[in-house]
Amino acid sequence: MAIYVASRRLSGGTAAATLRYATAMRSYSTSFREERDTFGPIQVPSDKLWGAQTQRSLQNFEIGGERERMPEPIVRAFGVLKKCAAKVNMEYGLDPTIGKAIMQAAQEVAEGKLNDHFPLVVWQTGSGTQSNMNANEVIANRAAEILGRKRGEKCVHPNDHVNRSQSSNDTFPTVMHIAAATEINSRLIPSLKTLHTTLDSKSFEFKDIVKIGRTHTQDATPLTLGQEFGGYATQVKYGLNRVTCTLPRLYQLAQGGTAVGTGLNTKKGFDVKIAAAVAEETNLPFVTAENKFEALAAHDACVETSGSLNTIATSLMKIANDIRFLGSGPRCGLGELVLPENEPGSSIMPGKVNPTQCEALTMVCAQVMGNHVAVTVGGSNGHFELNVFKPVIASALLHSVRLIADASASFEKNCVRGIEANRERISKLLHESLMLVTSLNPKIGYDNAAAVAKKAHKEGSTLKEAALKLGVLTSEEFDTLVVPEKMIGPSD
Repeated sequence: MAIYVASRRLSGGTAAATLRYATAMRSYSTSFREERDTFGPIQVPSDKLWGAQTQRSLQNFEIGGERERMPEPIVRAFGVLKKCAAKVNMEYGLDPTIGKAIMQAAQEVAEGKLNDHFPLVVWQTGSGTQSNMNANEVIANRAAEILGRKRGEKCVHPNDHVNRSQSSNDTFPTVMHIAAATEINSRLIPSLKTLHTTLDSKSFEFKDIVKIGRTHTQDATPLTLGQEFGGYATQVKYGLNRVTCTLPRLYQLAQGGTAVGTGLNTKKGFDVKIAAAVAEETNLPFVTAENKFEALAAHDACVETSGSLNTIATSLMKIANDIRFLGSGPRCGLGELVLPENEPGSSIMPGKVNPTQCEALTMVCAQVMGNHVAVTVGGSNGHFELNVFKPVIASALLHSVRLIADASASFEKNCVRGIEANRERISKLLHESLMLVTSLNPKIGYDNAAAVAKKAHKEGSTLKEAALKLGVLTSEEFDTLVVPEKMIGPSD
């Protein structure tokens, strides 16, 4: 009843809603302790490290359930940031005993050891204040334990010690950048590099296989299968370059701007030192933001990065669709590619196998495109000195990075690596194509070549038979001019 009475009085919620929350919490915890903030006392599960403000957020934002929790990379980035802040703050007067305990506790957060103590969802205050306080409270209580004290005593204070020289308005954009840059470097770039390497090797493997090209989904002039795959490889290479080119802006950290970008309640040099500390901790070239007002009020760097991911998703959608269409069949489709068979494809049609890796990748691309819309809308809503769409921007951006990284790795391993060319089918379609007639243009002109193609199509004959009937070429001239292998590049 204590949690019910306190929560009702302090949160302003309905009695029924608060009682429902208290009952739900008791299903996980059997005992509670009292924590306090500026609103007064509130009951917190005894086995949890969080404090009063986290508890209030849990009660005030019951949106989406556990699947909507703040992304783990954000939590880990908070651990990195708070550790570095304590390290720098000790240079500016923070009690070393408290500072070292904070650093030890923050390291546990950075390593993911305290993930269960970060229950808050993305859908909260737009500045991420509650998640910042979640980190402050967890680290403060864990630091207290390290010092032999009890949770909730505030011998290590979440605001005065852990959040010293900081504001949620600069810590949250800072961890957004730390998390995104870390995930891009550790997950996304390696996955895309591997995919590019495999596509490039397929381009070399298929370099001598001449096939029919297609434009507007209709027959076109020939190219090699290697040239086609070379186009795919180049798309991925450019995508890698695009996302890499956004990193310099992500490496700029807002920390030190505090509430509105002025640096109130920090010491001179704090911003430079904490950026250097984060760089040392992560082995990434983080620096202090050139302009803290921009860093707090706008998230153009995140929008830019998301835009590069949107472009990569666009490329991967094209590549995956091409590959699954070229592999369609096995008897009644294009059938130019033989895709790896990974699992049964139908619960009713025996023996059916589907291009599931292509399907998974294209669904990921659709999600990434949707995420970019959310990031774009969020980024455009920086009002005056603060953007208040930070959590959704961070969540959507990190979701896109993880999805593209994982899907690219899966696509490379379970599809691209095992693709084979159906040489017999490719040759058959190549020599049935009417668009080989294009090579006759320089000799007989466009109009005569069109007449040959139309006659062959109408009568179901070959191009050669049609050309001879029309009398525009001799047999020897046709054989000299229509050589698919000589149609895959400029002439001498």
